[in-house]
Amino acid sequence: MSTHRPLRRSRNDRWLAGVIGGLAEHFGLSANALRLIYVIVSIASAAFPGILIYLVLWLVIPMEEA
Repeated sequence: MSTHRPLRRSRNDRWLAGVIGGLAEHFGLSANALRLIYVIVSIASAAFPGILIYLVLWLVIPMEEA
């Protein structure tokens, strides 16, 4: 039996749109650690447009059902 969850934006663990919280729940990671890594990579890398990627994920990943 698989416990694989579909990728959804989180309703409970969210700061803006729930994208990072949803990714953390999907992969079984800490949401705060994933947020920190995302911000560091976004700032440190000119090739990784963090805000643009976040906005695209916000539009593509559906919201978790209530």
